[in-house]
Amino acid sequence: MPKKALNPLTEPMFYVLLCFHIRETSGNEIAEYVARMTEDRVRMGPGTLYTILSTFLSEKLIVKERSEGRKIYYSITEKGEKFYQDEVNRLRKCVLDADKADREKML
Repeated sequence: MPKKALNPLTEPMFYVLLCFHIRETSGNEIAEYVARMTEDRVRMGPGTLYTILSTFLSEKLIVKERSEGRKIYYSITEKGEKFYQDEVNRLRKCVLDADKADREKML
């Protein structure tokens, strides 16, 4: 079971796992994709990104696939995919609860 520090995921952690959910990728590609996807709302510097990658590697949520020069490609593990899906479901429930609270407020 992942350490408590991963529950719940921080926003940058969530987006890194989302990238791996989509496909095998490298750190630089992750940073660019997340910035583009979130319209620069979530930006990760190298320190944050590589700390997340290191944590995910140690928790076996991702694995190193291959290197091309200095570029390292990682992919999500079965454990990582389950962890990602659990987090997506948790976030969906949060949004449903917020919607319910808004409806109750209008009563």
